[in-house]
Amino acid sequence: MYDAVIFDLDGTLIDSESIGITAGITAFGRHGYPVTVDLFHSMVGVDQPTGETMLRAALGADLPLARIKADWQALTRAAYHDQGVPLRPGAAEVLELLGKAGHRLAVATSSRREPAEWKLERAGLRHHFATVVSYDCITRPKPAPDPFLEAARRLGAAPARCVAFEDSETGAASARAAGMTVVQVPDQVATEGRHATLVAADLLSGARALGLI
Repeated sequence: MYDAVIFDLDGTLIDSESIGITAGITAFGRHGYPVTVDLFHSMVGVDQPTGETMLRAALGADLPLARIKADWQALTRAAYHDQGVPLRPGAAEVLELLGKAGHRLAVATSSRREPAEWKLERAGLRHHFATVVSYDCITRPKPAPDPFLEAARRLGAAPARCVAFEDSETGAASARAAGMTVVQVPDQVATEGRHATLVAADLLSGARALGLI
């Protein structure tokens, strides 16, 4: 029934959202900008330029974002160095099972290529994927369908015969607009699943519900 499976990265395969939010709150606080978890939750799933626009709208146009981002990235990398790159529940298992079942796999992420590839390599997941579509690869980021359409094109699969795994509303809307079956596994922010074909508690149960494994 399905020819390919396409995964979002942050919050879907990698348990990176909580690390990034904790590091972000610390970095902004160091520069005199106390921020809330809710602000970061509103940015889950969006690309970096859109996120920066949202931060300036919330905190002021004169926000010293370059300096804050340098601290934010350093704190995030330090956390990865200390803890490793943590996986979402079932991520390693579902990729192994999907590979054994013969499914073609790709990543479609709002992250830029270098950090996306770095996280996949450090997490030990890169070898599962035929291709990684990052922010750098497309013209229109999520929630436009472009990242998922490009991943399907590279895999040689019709979008209607692809399954997309996402955690965020932005990502689920992107995959749905691409015409794919969408499994949403929420991470930081709960969902009503308005863009999803199926809302699952974890990756394994979502894959099993669709008969992928």
